[in-house]
Amino acid sequence: ACSADRSDSGSGSILHAALEQLRGALNLSLTLGSPLSLTVIAVDRYLSLHPTTESYSYDLTVTDGRWRVKCQLAESLIRWVKNGSLRCGVGVRLSHLSVVHDETRLGHSYLRIDGIHSITEMPEMFDNIKDVDNIPQWFRDDVIRTNGPLQLTRKHYLSLWINDDPHGSVWIANSPPPHVVLDVSNITLLGDLEAFFHSSKRPLPLLVRILHRSRIRYYGKPGQNIDFPFQVYYEVADQSGIMSMVLWNELCPEWFHRLTVGSVLYLQQFAVKPSYQKRSRPQISILSLMAFRSVEISLNPRSPATVVTVVPPKCVQPQWGLPDVPYNFTTRSEVEANSNHASDIIGLVTYVGRLERIRSKEKSGPEKFWAYRWVHAVDGTSDSPFILEIFSSSQPEIFSNICPMTYLVCTQMRVCQEADRFVYLTSSTETQLFITGCHKKQPYVNEPKVKAFIQWTKTLKDNVMLQKTAVGGHYSYPPAPPTFTPTTKNNTANETSIIAVAELKGELESMQYREHKRVAIQGYVAAVQYHSWPPGDQQPGVNAVQETSQRVSDAGSFRHHATMEERSVELRKIDSASSDSDSAIPPKRKRLHSRVKQRQYFTRSKVQSDSQAGFTSHVEEEPSNEAELEEEESESEDEHMLIRYSAAREDAQSASQSAALWESSIWPLVKQNVTDHFCCGRLDEGSIAENFHFDDREVLLQHLNLCPAKWTPDLTPQTHTHTPVACTGYFILTILGLNQKAAVDILFLPVVTPDDPRAAGVPHSHHDNSLLSCLTTGHVCVQPDGTCPDPGTLMSSAPQMESERVVCIIDLCLLGENRIEMICSKLYRTADICQPEST
Repeated sequence: ACSADRSDSGSGSILHAALEQLRGALNLSLTLGSPLSLTVIAVDRYLSLHPTTESYSYDLTVTDGRWRVKCQLAESLIRWVKNGSLRCGVGVRLSHLSVVHDETRLGHSYLRIDGIHSITEMPEMFDNIKDVDNIPQWFRDDVIRTNGPLQLTRKHYLSLWINDDPHGSVWIANSPPPHVVLDVSNITLLGDLEAFFHSSKRPLPLLVRILHRSRIRYYGKPGQNIDFPFQVYYEVADQSGIMSMVLWNELCPEWFHRLTVGSVLYLQQFAVKPSYQKRSRPQISILSLMAFRSVEISLNPRSPATVVTVVPPKCVQPQWGLPDVPYNFTTRSEVEANSNHASDIIGLVTYVGRLERIRSKEKSGPEKFWAYRWVHAVDGTSDSPFILEIFSSSQPEIFSNICPMTYLVCTQMRVCQEADRFVYLTSSTETQLFITGCHKKQPYVNEPKVKAFIQWTKTLKDNVMLQKTAVGGHYSYPPAPPTFTPTTKNNTANETSIIAVAELKGELESMQYREHKRVAIQGYVAAVQYHSWPPGDQQPGVNAVQETSQRVSDAGSFRHHATMEERSVELRKIDSASSDSDSAIPPKRKRLHSRVKQRQYFTRSKVQSDSQAGFTSHVEEEPSNEAELEEEESESEDEHMLIRYSAAREDAQSASQSAALWESSIWPLVKQNVTDHFCCGRLDEGSIAENFHFDDREVLLQHLNLCPAKWTPDLTPQTHTHTPVACTGYFILTILGLNQKAAVDILFLPVVTPDDPRAAGVPHSHHDNSLLSCLTTGHVCVQPDGTCPDPGTLMSSAPQMESERVVCIIDLCLLGENRIEMICSKLYRTADICQPEST
């Protein structure tokens, strides 16, 4: 960004006027009488210099369309970013700005946002902006001008949501290496390096090929005086063997993109260090080469400064004897035989899950998250797909663009097998990803199984495969074990500890954007409701609610697995009706209408005795115009950012029209004594897998991926027609804690058809189709006549759960904008709970 002339160009700019007013403020602070309405166009994160409560600092770039300015976000406001509310492309109303001087430097100051009145929709004026970089940037004379962090002690920004992705202009892009002429007559072999470690003599240059590359490791800590605390491991080889090589600090941004698997390197002035033994290593299938593990090659920016030369492929000579990159491609039919081994796979993607985050368990340093997604891919050798748990591999341009109908290659995947039934592959530190558009000239293109896969894909028809594709929705794998065993101090990653129902409040409030958690609670099923989906598209019989002694009614039926043509006709009818109902809403109001309709909250509240269906609904009235919406959003800062969670207006309406409802005999007696009731609103569209359409590819990827760090006008979040794969209804379970003081409403989405991505890799055992059996297995069984039982039939069996003590496994995910997903993934009956041994 460049400085712009401060003359008449500032006229008409509310941002320019406010900043000029701040320039003249004697106390370096400006409290705005009327909040300043701006839009966030960039959110940048970096390690805090002197953290108190937050490990990371954030710089926000905001604009009024005429001017833009970068400001640091006050630490007290960082939670707005962490829960996904304050993000690129939203409107923000600022109430307090200030200037901060760096007293340890001469002439270095920056602006800070100290108060945010509210967060709103992006103003319509920004619809015409084509390039935010063309908006002039405002500076005051003593404010620093930098493309990096405003705290100058930091030299780079981190990726917004995780630490192991390259981010920013400091990471030099890959480019074809120039032609070189090398004298390789005097080189050192890897097998001789250990001898140099014990002598003061510097080794001759190395000539090696990269066989494997790890993802980036960021080891920065507050107070650390290292400008670029990054590290990348490589496995390199020559004719004598294989050894690890480490790329350190400033060399990572300079060389990471250019040192790829298969590259040949000529290395000078490197160091030889003792090898770090406590790290993961790739499984290498070349058995004829010796692996040297006692020492490793260290490439440093100084002392000595390593000289790296990438040899162009045309300049690589066969007589050098460099080994080829080893691969171990495994077909889907062979996966079970490779359990606990590393495999490389290639497949056609059929399902892509949303990108989620889990918290790293590292005890030291700032908090860290890992980003991952679930993917299904087929290769024609089995009726079952590869089920892939793919973590970020420091390839964000590939990781974020995985979508159905692409050819996906994943290397160094670990084969996992749970309970001898559930087989999936999870990525390792050394996993590399390649999708359509990246395969050209990769070393694996001549592998026999890759060629066989390409031949198989030539027999496919795109329209047939498209019918088998899906994206998004709640997805969790492998399923929970058939019996629940309480965890011990040495619990494994797949075990889930029990928490009290009242402790859910702390769990929910601590969650960050797209964070996934799994918790277990125990109690009783106090009430069950059934709701058809989508809202307003009621199934036949939904209004014919009949009260019985168990308050059970017939709610229509789950549709049996229909043909793709039948479903397409039905969806077109639904889409047409939906389009007609929305056609009268102007584009801007449609966005506002959608936002108000979807906003949900969490709060601690006293359950009233007259609450419908056993849960409290705090109804949000929909504003009649934009002025009322703005008035509604002018809450105090603390009220606005408290994570609240209650049902929206349509949930209260649907409760009275509920298709089916059952309450236990004890629930009406105790619910007014419940002090904490965590209430769920309607089912969020983001919780349901939907059909994939090429025309909606960019929009779907936006919804599946994390919010970007920079706003791009072409990628402004857009709406699209949500066509669920296999969901015609869902259940709301009210779980009452054992002490009858806390309760929680959670969603249950049974697997109804094989189209549901959650059906893959899960054997569907036959059961009696009681509601309790569906909750314990997660699916509905097809009846002898080829149909599925209707919800009314399922609900008629709900009284079986009367006084049944259960353990419920709940998947939690903060979808963003205060939308918390709470889904029951498994319900254990008393007979399925292993009691702990007494000590």
